[in-house]
Order: sequence, then C-alpha cells, then structure tokens
Amino acid sequence: MDMKKSLKETTHRDSQDYPNPPLQAHHPNNEGQDMRHMEALCSLLAIILVIVTLPFSLLFICKIAYQYERVVILRLGRVREGGPRGPGIYLYLPCVDERMKLDLRTLVFQLDPQQVLTNDSCTLQIDVIIFCRVEDPVKTVVAVSDLRVATLNLASTILRNIIGQRDLTEILSQKDAITLALKKILDVGTFPWGVKVLRVELMGIRLPLNMQRAMASEAEATREAKAKMIFAEGELLASRALAEASNIMIDNPVTIHLRYLQTLMLVSADNNSTIIFPLPTDLLKRFLKPLLRKSSNDRAVSFPFSNIVSTGETDEDESLPLSSDDP
Repeated sequence: MDMKKSLKETTHRDSQDYPNPPLQAHHPNNEGQDMRHMEALCSLLAIILVIVTLPFSLLFICKIAYQYERVVILRLGRVREGGPRGPGIYLYLPCVDERMKLDLRTLVFQLDPQQVLTNDSCTLQIDVIIFCRVEDPVKTVVAVSDLRVATLNLASTILRNIIGQRDLTEILSQKDAITLALKKILDVGTFPWGVKVLRVELMGIRLPLNMQRAMASEAEATREAKAKMIFAEGELLASRALAEASNIMIDNPVTIHLRYLQTLMLVSADNNSTIIFPLPTDLLKRFLKPLLRKSSNDRAVSFPFSNIVSTGETDEDESLPLSSDDP
C-alpha cells in the first residue's frame, strides 16, 4: 500500500512540474489560403510587369496551341483551374507560369526485342509495337515523368508474365489472344497516367536455329505422311474404279474394243517411230482353231501308242522312244 501511495504522489508531482502543452487545432485550409494569397500577389506583380513592358510583352504572354495539342499550365507549381488550354490562343505569364505541352495524336512505342522464356523452357525473341493516346493531359503531367519509358517498361514486364505462362505451340497458334491480353492489362496499368492503349501488335517471334530446324523437319515429315495417305487413298479409289470398269467390260465386250481404239489414239499422238498393236485373243481364236487341230492330229500320228502308254497296259516300251517308222 505504501508503494502505491508513493507512486501516485510522484506521478502527481510530475504532472504539476511538466503540464501538458495545449493542443493546437490543425486547419488544412489555412495552408491553401496562404498559397492562394501568394499566387494572387505574384500574379498581380507579373501583370504589372506585363503592362509596363507593353507592347513587347505580348510576344511572350500570347501563345498558340494547335488542334492536336493541349497545354497544362502550372502556376507556382500548381495546376491552374480550368483544365488544359487549347486549341487556340492562351495567355501565359513568363515569370509565374510554367507550361507543359502534350500531343493528343496517336503515339507509337516500339519495344526492343525481348528475350522471353516460355513455360516449356524455350527462349523466344519477341518484338512488340504499342499504339496509345493521351486522353487526360493533367494526369499525364502530374502522374508520370517520362511516358515513353514508363509505358515500355510496363509492357516488357507484362509480356514476360504472359509468355511465361504459355507453351511454345500455344504462343505460335494464339497470337491474337496474347495481344488482346497484353492490351487489356497494359490499358489498366496506364489508366492512372491518363493514357489509352489503342492497339498492341506482335511484330515477330524469333526462334533459335536448332528449334527452327526441328520444327522444319517435323513439318516436312507431317507433309510427307499426308502425301502418302493421299496417294494411298487415290490408289484405293483407282482400284475400285478399275474393278467396276472390269465388271462392265465383262458384261459388254464391245467396250474392250473401244478401249483398244482409244489406246491406239493415245499412242499415235506422240512422235513414235515404232507402234505396237496389241490384239485380243478373242479375235485370234478363229485363226488359231484350225492350227491347233492340225497340230493335235500330227501328234496323234507320231505317237500311235500314246493311249496305251497313258493307260499303263504295256510297261516294256515306256522307256523306249517311239517314232512313226516302228511297226
């Protein structure tokens, strides 16, 4: 208890010796009012200087902004009210104001070739071109110091992230999807800068030499396989057509003669010194039948015991040659 009383007495004595300082109310509007007063005073002095130096001062205070330009005026480091000036004539106080001129036309930024690693560990070299436009000049002046460098660095980072999540085959086959994703993400990133991304294009995707050779050999093998399949399908269709044609020719023998005449016409069309005429065996049967009969009769006369030999009735004369002079 004595210790608690002693602690209370010491704290009460310290509070009497070192009283708390009074709280001072912080008014942020006071600083703004002071700046406005200072701005008004400097502007008044600059106007007096302009009036004193008339008409030579008109050459310095009157400026022209073209149709595609906007001018952001900073008076004592603060953006003037009323937004950007232009197009047309605007007033500019040289001693007080600082002007920043921006171009509203489409800006073209070309990203240097980037060495990018894909998801399947393939190194690619990609060229990107970016088309953008300044939509809010005040944000562009206040938010970013170098628009070109900031946009290119942001595009490089986004490109590496997008390519690193895809395989090589997907990158080569889905260029439009990659450019669309890059445009959307880049547009979101440049919105606080007052910049609108209009278009993003992949100018080229370069592969290593060994990868190019491998892909070329693969494509060549694929084409050869397709050619062989097409040739095989053609042979199959031709064989079926020939089978159908042979069936038709069997039913109609006249078609064979027509085919024969057509073949002769094709052969005679070329400058050939020798022409071979194939003749069907059906045409030669009439001429071959008498010859075949005569040859069979001659054989029967020259071999009178051929029937006996063939039946096996005499075994003694099987090994002896027989002729027409034998009795």
